[in-house]
Amino acid sequence: MSKQIDRRSFFRGAMGAGALLGSALRPAHAASTQGASSGPIVNTNSGKIRGLVIEKVNVFKGISYGAPTGGERRFMPPVKPEAWTSVKDTVEWGPEAPQGPHTEIPEVAATIPKQGISEDCLHLNVWTNSLRGKRPVMVWLHGGGFTSGSGSYSIYDGQNMARKQDVVMVTVNHRLNSFGFLYLADLGGERFAHASNVGMLDIVAALEWVRDNIANFGGDPGNVTIFGQSGGGGKVSTLMAMPAAKGLFHRAIAESGANLRGVPAADATKSAQTLMAMLSVKTPDELQKVPMDDLVKATLSTPAVGFRLAPVLDGHTLPEGPFDPTAPALSADIPLLIGSTEYEVNFFPNTKFDPIDDAALHAAVKQATRASDEDVDKLIAVYHKGRPGVSNVEISQIIASDNFRAGVLTETERKSAQKAPVYSYYFTWKSPVHDGKLKAFHTLEIPFVLENVDNGKSMTGTGEDRYPLQDKMSGAWAAFARSGNPNHKGLPNWPTFHTAERATMVFDNECKIVNDPHGEERLALNALRQRA
Repeated sequence: MSKQIDRRSFFRGAMGAGALLGSALRPAHAASTQGASSGPIVNTNSGKIRGLVIEKVNVFKGISYGAPTGGERRFMPPVKPEAWTSVKDTVEWGPEAPQGPHTEIPEVAATIPKQGISEDCLHLNVWTNSLRGKRPVMVWLHGGGFTSGSGSYSIYDGQNMARKQDVVMVTVNHRLNSFGFLYLADLGGERFAHASNVGMLDIVAALEWVRDNIANFGGDPGNVTIFGQSGGGGKVSTLMAMPAAKGLFHRAIAESGANLRGVPAADATKSAQTLMAMLSVKTPDELQKVPMDDLVKATLSTPAVGFRLAPVLDGHTLPEGPFDPTAPALSADIPLLIGSTEYEVNFFPNTKFDPIDDAALHAAVKQATRASDEDVDKLIAVYHKGRPGVSNVEISQIIASDNFRAGVLTETERKSAQKAPVYSYYFTWKSPVHDGKLKAFHTLEIPFVLENVDNGKSMTGTGEDRYPLQDKMSGAWAAFARSGNPNHKGLPNWPTFHTAERATMVFDNECKIVNDPHGEERLALNALRQRA
């Protein structure tokens, strides 16, 4: 824990300079198509598509929900794709949005398929047991902050959820970084008046596609759950405060991610001016003409200080919040399931794993909290008391992780003040990979939630204990998608969260409800944070 993790800085760093650009292919494996056969033909509002049948699940990949976003459409709100008349095969992943190279830890990188990048990136993927019926629809929003990632990782594959939980799964690609979050509304005159938050508007367009088409895939457009992890959790949080998204989803799940405050428009304008100066262009019109690879490279090279690419408080697409000072009234009736992992920061590149002595632990906590020596010692003592036998380096990782998840806890508390139910969880199952050092790291719950522990062996290992936990977690997420309540027969009763009791489902080999897990630590860290 060399310093407090800044989520935006980390995910911007994940686009680090020296990128392989437009021609890059990602080095990992795609989800298996063994046993695939030609699938049925389905009508969409743009034309007919044909997918695959893989182990009795209908799979459609790379469906266009928006037109290409290059040229004069760059930085602009999405538009519908041009209609087609022949039957279009939808059997391959669509390209990723323009971005730098993936820098996930090797255990996660092993789940990323080979894909190029393109401004023709508005594609989604659908998995369904049957084209008939009205199943709950679960729309997954990928992680990577607002700067990187795609909906095609093998741990995101929807085949097992469709087969085992009988839901319709959807994953989405959308614009990212400068292409999706550069704010030009105050720089480009009337033509660029709506050049704001277009990466989020892409997701809204994908949800509109779901509303208009998912019934033809056996899904219920009146029962849509949005969910995502890390940056995906931030996107879920943002959608809950966007007027354009109201009515397009009915439940929400945020995993290890939050978005309390949008970027002020004035700050976003400065970021745009900084990038334009890097490229020696004077107007947004000129910026639209910059080659894609050059814009990616400039985005990667722009100094991090003051350069923010995230949802902007523009007064229109995102009027306020999203969760500051309160949960958004716009989504007061939307049930929320929200939580985090115990060792979030063990995913991040500056985390230390080698043993440290008491002096190094004190120095690390002091740097993270900026507290006095006396207060640092008191905080460390609280953590050691609550976790007997835990090593110094693990204490440092947990304190850093608790700093990281503070936004998740704040959203949980603020949402619980509204009428819709809130369910809180804490994931503590420890992975055996990397000599067991990663423990319950950021992203580890994903393969359990999405029935993909075998797709994610590089993250979860191969132990038999993975399967019961996978059944419990995927069953809870599917139950929540059906009814807004995650309870099912495989778990102990899961009460709603209220700030008095703070009931939280702890997911591990033994799943149990704990009121305010490690609450003394939470209170001690909050007290220091408020004084900092």
